[in-house]
Amino acid sequence: MPPPTQYHPSAPPDSPDDSDSELDLDIEELDPTPNTGPQSSQPKNTERRAPRIALRTLRMGGLRRGANRNGYGELGRSRAAGEEDDEALLRDDDGNNPRYSDASTGGRDDAPLLSEHGSSSGPRRRRRSLAADTLRVGRLRLPSFMSGTSADHGKNDEEEEEKEEDDPSSSRLVAVGSRQVIRFPPNSISNAKYTAWSFLPVTLYNEFSFFFNMYFLLVALSQIIPALRIGYLSTYIAPLAFVLVITLGKEAYDDLERRRRDNEANSELYTVLQFDEPGVGGASLRSRKILKSAHARKGSKRAIPQADRLSDIREEEETMEADGSHRFASSHVNEISKKSRDLKVGDVLKLSKGHRVPADVIVLKCLSNEAAAHQEEPEPAPQEESLLVDHPVDPGQGGSEDMESSTGASGGAAEGTSNGETFIRTDQLDGETDWKLRLASPLSQNLPIEELVRLRITAPKPDRKVNEFNGTLELLPTRQDAMSPNTFASGDELAKAAPLSIDNTAWANTVIASHATTLAVVIYSGPQTRSALSTSPSRSKTGLLEYEINSLTKILCVLTLALSIILVAAEGFGNTKTDVWYIKIMKFLVLFSTIVPISLRVNLDMGKSVYSWFIQRDPGIPGAVVRTSTIPEDLGRIEYLLSDKTGTLTQNDMEMKKIHVGTVSYANDAMDEVATYVRQGFHLTPSLNQVSNPPLATPTSSSAAGVGAGATRTRREIGSRVRDVVMALALCHNVTPTTEEDENGKMTNSYQASSPDEIAIVKWTESVGLKLSYRDRKSIVLESTETGRTVVKVRILDIFPFTSEGKRMGIVVQFYETLHSNMPGLNEGEIWFYQKGADTVMTSIVAANDWLDEETANMAREGLRTLVVGRKRLSTAEYQEFAARYKEASLAISGRDAGVQGVVSRYLEHDLELLGVTGVEDKLQRDVKPSLELLRNAGIKIWMLTGDKVETARCVGVSSKLVARGQYIHTVEKLRRKDSAQEHIDFLRSKPDSCLLIDGESLGLFLTHYRTEFISVAVKLPTVVACRCSPTQKAEVARLIKEYTKKRVCCIGDGGNDVSMIQAADVGVGIVGKEGRQASLAADFSIEQFCHLTKLLVWHGRNSYKRSAKLAQFVIHRGLIIAVCQTMFSIAVDFEPLGLYKDWLMVGYATIYTAAPVLSLVLDKDVDEELANLYPELYKELTEGRSLSYRTFFVWVFVSIYQGCLIQGLSQVLTEVDSPRMVAVSYTALVLNELLMVAVEITTWHWVMVVSIVGTFLMFVGSVPFLGGYFDLGFLLEVGFYWRVAAILAMSLIPTWAAKVIQRTMKPPSYRKVQGI
Repeated sequence: MPPPTQYHPSAPPDSPDDSDSELDLDIEELDPTPNTGPQSSQPKNTERRAPRIALRTLRMGGLRRGANRNGYGELGRSRAAGEEDDEALLRDDDGNNPRYSDASTGGRDDAPLLSEHGSSSGPRRRRRSLAADTLRVGRLRLPSFMSGTSADHGKNDEEEEEKEEDDPSSSRLVAVGSRQVIRFPPNSISNAKYTAWSFLPVTLYNEFSFFFNMYFLLVALSQIIPALRIGYLSTYIAPLAFVLVITLGKEAYDDLERRRRDNEANSELYTVLQFDEPGVGGASLRSRKILKSAHARKGSKRAIPQADRLSDIREEEETMEADGSHRFASSHVNEISKKSRDLKVGDVLKLSKGHRVPADVIVLKCLSNEAAAHQEEPEPAPQEESLLVDHPVDPGQGGSEDMESSTGASGGAAEGTSNGETFIRTDQLDGETDWKLRLASPLSQNLPIEELVRLRITAPKPDRKVNEFNGTLELLPTRQDAMSPNTFASGDELAKAAPLSIDNTAWANTVIASHATTLAVVIYSGPQTRSALSTSPSRSKTGLLEYEINSLTKILCVLTLALSIILVAAEGFGNTKTDVWYIKIMKFLVLFSTIVPISLRVNLDMGKSVYSWFIQRDPGIPGAVVRTSTIPEDLGRIEYLLSDKTGTLTQNDMEMKKIHVGTVSYANDAMDEVATYVRQGFHLTPSLNQVSNPPLATPTSSSAAGVGAGATRTRREIGSRVRDVVMALALCHNVTPTTEEDENGKMTNSYQASSPDEIAIVKWTESVGLKLSYRDRKSIVLESTETGRTVVKVRILDIFPFTSEGKRMGIVVQFYETLHSNMPGLNEGEIWFYQKGADTVMTSIVAANDWLDEETANMAREGLRTLVVGRKRLSTAEYQEFAARYKEASLAISGRDAGVQGVVSRYLEHDLELLGVTGVEDKLQRDVKPSLELLRNAGIKIWMLTGDKVETARCVGVSSKLVARGQYIHTVEKLRRKDSAQEHIDFLRSKPDSCLLIDGESLGLFLTHYRTEFISVAVKLPTVVACRCSPTQKAEVARLIKEYTKKRVCCIGDGGNDVSMIQAADVGVGIVGKEGRQASLAADFSIEQFCHLTKLLVWHGRNSYKRSAKLAQFVIHRGLIIAVCQTMFSIAVDFEPLGLYKDWLMVGYATIYTAAPVLSLVLDKDVDEELANLYPELYKELTEGRSLSYRTFFVWVFVSIYQGCLIQGLSQVLTEVDSPRMVAVSYTALVLNELLMVAVEITTWHWVMVVSIVGTFLMFVGSVPFLGGYFDLGFLLEVGFYWRVAAILAMSLIPTWAAKVIQRTMKPPSYRKVQGI
């Protein structure tokens, strides 16, 4: 591992020696020393030279000394209050409304930690020197290296054990980067079902909850009683023990595999910042003065100035942030690697692009990894920004006017990180495809990394609400204060606080999408994360076939008891010769225990293992993994499929497919014509006097005609329309261009944004010739892909971001007219308002037209996501009036959102010029359309449950053919009234062939008030699409369908937000995608593509169910026939409970003499895979459960009684009763009958079947010489033995086989019909 990177506090350069405050005292006045000059660049002088000491530092010493740590008297409180006001105002300026950042700061540092505001912040700005800090050390508190509290970091593991346990029902205080007072749960994920302590109790309970296992346990225990003993005890104990060992071993193996996969996830390495106690002496001081932030240094190519007025201000503020009591940095930072399981609450993680967030975290800092991607054409980085993010300042660049005009624009804005911004992907948490913007609080973003340990977070108790969070971030005087549970009063000058919201968080299983480095602190770990709380615990799943067999064995048990009582009653309860009648009944129950076959579980479990082996080695579904091998038969019984959308049905990869400009539509190959129009429309030829400062395109520039003079008027009009709509799409967005390194080490350009739709549109504009080359908070630069020259440059005046309520986004821009012109004033350049949004809202905003509704409907039918684009030109007066009203509305205390929206609607959103309509396709996973159609033909009702937006879900439902062409879509959205809910239910009841599209809010209302009525209607609909569903709602829907219909439900998903749904389902399928590990781990079956599900269900599921059904019935037949033989023998020996086949004969019959042929039935198949896919209706009939039903069960009971009576009856007739000869004939006929019955039942022969039948026969023949204790071996050499066996077999098998042939001829099964086609 490379040596850990060390962070050092960022320190400003020295300030010039100026005197601007009568309250400031130079250090020389206290301790005069020779100095060569204020601008000396010698390191020695730089180190000794210090800014001024504010006299107020000395004067307030007594006040502060007399006050407690929670306040410093009235003066301190009033100053702190003033600072908080400044902080609130500046946060507002630096927040989501970038248009005010320049108007309110006037070129000053807009950091939230300014100590003073207004007129006093200029020439009367106070500064404290290191000397002043030294004076205060002795008066307030000791340095951290001398303080007794520093011993906290010397605590050993024993003290760690003494931590107070976390109370998850209360809020928590988290000290950033330090050891916590309270012990929180470890950050490990576990999909294991058992622990070392719970494995045996839980598995044994599960096994003996099945009736036949409990029955055999009682039978085995009865042999301990001498009066009930028949034969050897091992005869009954061994089979049960064997069954339990096989079953428990399989469960243990499955659980160990889950633990192994969990261990892979828990062992993922993360970089953690370790905050050690700082060093002492001059070395620490020198490092603080010299070293810059590594990221700031990396992003700058300018020399660090030795003295500057701005750096003086900056040092004063940094010193004030450090509260004047820290002579040294609060900590020394190293990087260490930790496994995910070892992360603890309070750890500060260093996350980069593509990293999965391992726990719930608060974003503290975002650091740019590289310089701005575009350095030539945009204006230089603003000076005041360097004060915020520790960039070095170049005094030679610009003055206060330049700073004022570009406040908030970041030199690293191409990364979106200089202002504490980062993007995350949440599709694995909530299913939403849009990237989410996350912000670092200004309180932590502007703090040196070494000072992060002074931060403390107050977080609410853990809960499962992924879209809500309210906390507090506090900056305290020292690290020890941050670790203290004490509360600091708001009047404390040295304690500052900032609110935390959902915008400051990144929950576990989200993924960092920005190219920046994100520093974040863990606040919830392991089982307390949002993801874990939304996930139900793993449960043991039992297949439907198991329950059906369990009910059949109860019938067999009743049959056994009835038979025992009948035999005792036939002799007479009072006439028993040997034992009392109830003892006889108990003995008969033991003798007839084979009726309930103990080997059934063994055969079924071994069959399940074979099915799992087939699935995992099927070349048609590569990468398939069976994680729960107990339910493969349920794959053949699915009636409801609940699917996620993002990453399951779709790739979440958007592509621009179509654009309509009013008179003509372009798609596919026609996009080349669009590129031609763009090339001609933005072909700017500068005149001789414009070569050094070439002109730029504007909406009204002379090139608006778009094509040459030789073109027709119509073509010129179309060219102008195309040019305008492409320019609008290239400007109206929130996309930022970035540069990243590919696998080969080459730098490639890419885009990042909160919406993949916007990225798709910007990529399309690049493909047709207009590339987004630079973007920051205040400007956008477009260049021609043909010439590489800048053709459009705008100043961003306002941005109105997209919201789910507004369904539109807008931008107000001002165009530059020449490339190298200064920032235009409001009177100099064209001002335009561009807007794009959903057709439902844009129809009333754009000017009247006759084609919009028709074209958007056409695109919607194609499954495209439509966006309507419009524009409006604003005069200077119009914009100034709007800006004034907008500012007024944005400062309102109450009704701010409605007021702001009202201003935008009044001044901007009306009579827009309609430019065009775009159609974006969300690429579907491979073969999704045919897969859904096949599943629907197989009788499976498909529901799509997603956390995404309603419009997105509708488009995907149409494009994937989940919603049939022409099918009515009944939309239920934002339902809040119960009476309206009832109306929707009545409508759906009257229109059962429609598709229901419902959002999470409405679904919650139905599930709360009309649970039964809603589900009774919904399960009859062919398709249901639920949007904005939380993970909990998905799981609740799955459980509700199961409870109401009693049918098998399969859930499929790929993200962490699908885990609850997958675990609640009867069969959970996880898709292994880019981020699909969590869903894959929790699922019963893992596949790599949605299209693999069809083969998993229609082929493997069908085979597994039919094979297990045939196997179960054959094992029941095998046990029942020997019980019938025992009954016939007991009748012949005067109803005495004597065993017919004892000891080895009993054990051998159920094992080596019949086990292999019967088990080989798991290789049987009635149709091949091609026919199964061609006729999915074959799957549909399985859902009715006809392969194993009461009807088929009683048919097999009848066959067993017939063959058992015939075999034993004829054996007793043709030989003498209770003799070795009779046992030899009867047992041989019984074994051969079973082997031949297997052959009769086989539909498609497999070489393993032949080997097992022939091999078992030879094994039986070879073992006969060793059965002298049971057989008359001499009789086996006589012809009489063979003709007796042959006659018995003929009479037993020929009628059975004939009946089967007649039935297949008269009423052929479905698979016979399709085979004959």
